[in-house]
Amino acid sequence: MPITIKDVALRAGVSTTTVSHVLNKTRFVAAKTQEKVYKAADDLHYAPSAVARSLKVKTTKSLGMLVTTTLSPFYAELINYVEKHCYDEGYNLILCNTDGDSEKILSYLRMLSQKRVDGILVMCTEYNDSLSTSLAEKRDLPITVMDWGPTDAYLDRIQDNSAKGAHIATQYLIDQGHTEIAYIGGPLEKIPSQHRLEGFQDAMAQAGLNIRPEWVIESDFECEGGKIGMRKLMSLEKRPSAVFVGNDMMAMGAMSEAQSAGVKIPEQLSIIGYDNISNSAYFSPPLTTVNQPKERLAKLAISTLIERLTNPRQTGKTMMLEPNLVVRSSVAKNDPQ
Repeated sequence: MPITIKDVALRAGVSTTTVSHVLNKTRFVAAKTQEKVYKAADDLHYAPSAVARSLKVKTTKSLGMLVTTTLSPFYAELINYVEKHCYDEGYNLILCNTDGDSEKILSYLRMLSQKRVDGILVMCTEYNDSLSTSLAEKRDLPITVMDWGPTDAYLDRIQDNSAKGAHIATQYLIDQGHTEIAYIGGPLEKIPSQHRLEGFQDAMAQAGLNIRPEWVIESDFECEGGKIGMRKLMSLEKRPSAVFVGNDMMAMGAMSEAQSAGVKIPEQLSIIGYDNISNSAYFSPPLTTVNQPKERLAKLAISTLIERLTNPRQTGKTMMLEPNLVVRSSVAKNDPQ
């Protein structure tokens, strides 16, 4: 049988109310009595019920996080930072890997609300009406949406500014003398894919450069997606001199496919990625990429949730992170013959 607060009270020779006040620090209790209670609890190896305590103090010191995948290095690094900042602030993290499945997203949202978490972080690239409705139903719970999402006034949103990051990447290729630039991106139903394609198109248009339709390839955000995209480019009679790839994992696959076809990077083909995952510095050659400030994103998300818990408000706010370029060795200057 589990040890209860009644057992502690009996052992200490005090009432259950006194034990509760001592353990929860909800009222002054004489030092001698406190000592008796603590000793009785230690002797009996009493562990207070987190659920019962949460009902009294109306907080669980737990946060939930919905994330598209835990396999991607970008998400893995981000989750690591989120967990670190949760721990630093005295919170536990309940992580839910949705695998991009709408039903799992809704199921996890119900579970997290039933577990009485204090707030929820949402970082899912899949956005649809059912998810928007489900989030609206939980509007009494602090929710911070990371990287994407609806514009509903009650939500706090942190955006990575993918369109600007893609513009920066494309402009760097243009500044290096490239005019024939291809784009390999993720699925266009995903918000980041849409924004990165828009940033690429805007930079090309501002430079007065044409975009060949066959050089804009929709794939997926994994290594294999990059390989497939590059294979399509390699099969064309007219090839680009540079490629902007929608994330670093795809860039890894694209580089591997190009090199397997005998193409030298960056001498014959320049490649730039997006995300600045930690491994990108160790690609061969090291990848020039756009940095998403993952630790700042994590810290801002946690601090925003906690701030809303401390000072409840009905309206949300939108915060924008600024991407920046990380120059390495995968892009070369293009000298037209």
